[in-house]
Amino acid sequence: MITVKYTNEVLKHFQNPEFMGEIENADGKGTVGNAKCGDIMEVYIKVGEGEVIEDIKFKTFGCVAAIASSDTLCSVAKGMKIQDALKITKQDVIDAMGGEVPAVKVHCSILASEALEEAVKDYEKKKAK
Repeated sequence: MITVKYTNEVLKHFQNPEFMGEIENADGKGTVGNAKCGDIMEVYIKVGEGEVIEDIKFKTFGCVAAIASSDTLCSVAKGMKIQDALKITKQDVIDAMGGEVPAVKVHCSILASEALEEAVKDYEKKKAK
């Protein structure tokens, strides 16, 4: 049996996620998943003037690290311009969670940034119409 230890910051985002939910009529929605672990993440964005992310929410089916990574990503991305938010890396998410995530859970940070990327692609596709 593998024991996974989480930092207080990870547990805070898991136990009291600030950005959990769905944005009706979102400007962009991204969905990603990992077949190996079963995590599925959805990220919703509302984009305002100057292409700033005014609102961002997530729905995640997954483990502690998946939910914490989703919430952390949202806290980092909110208020950023879309192009800047696309530069958020897995390490940025990990750093915002206190700098430590068990090695077997790093993929959750990658999924979170990929979900945001998919939401931005959806937004840009809708905007081009």
